[in-house]
Amino acid sequence: MARALGQVDERKGEAILDAARDVFAEKGPAATMEEIARRAGVSKQTLYNRFGSKLEIGRALAARRSEAVTAPLRTAGDPETVLTALATALLEKILCGDAGSSMRGLALMSPEAPDIGRVIYDSGPGESLRRLSAWLAEQDRRGLMRVPDPDHAAEMFSGMVLGHGHLRLVLGAAPPQVADIPARARETARRFLRAFAPD
Repeated sequence: MARALGQVDERKGEAILDAARDVFAEKGPAATMEEIARRAGVSKQTLYNRFGSKLEIGRALAARRSEAVTAPLRTAGDPETVLTALATALLEKILCGDAGSSMRGLALMSPEAPDIGRVIYDSGPGESLRRLSAWLAEQDRRGLMRVPDPDHAAEMFSGMVLGHGHLRLVLGAAPPQVADIPARARETARRFLRAFAPD
């Protein structure tokens, strides 16, 4: 079957981001573009054509993660369904996979490369909060929720879902034990909605 235009480039881009995530987690500030290219199986020229620096790679990694986590906000479900799906995505990112090593790698890099930390926060968690804030403002406009300060409410929801999960991962402590992620996500969404129920 013939490949669609751009399909090869997209696969290479994803391979680069996957490799960069792993190298950053392992090496922190010592990660090099050359090692990322080698791990991704691409030439240095291909890497630099796609991403001119580690800063650009960090931005792309964070944006990819934000897109995945906030996907429920782009659905047409009722507020409880959407918030439950968002809470589930956040919990799964923290409790499953490589979140701990990625976050520790970023924490190691930030003091030596503060621009990377700022860019990754703004493109990832910061963007996720902005999207949730915009979604909450829309629910307020539609009368489905009463949210006078959507930015504050977005941070509150994130805190309710994650608790100290991020801090534990950065410090290498045991992640929180959640026996039933969907049940925890649903309970969090319901409690949040009670706090912001329309008048």
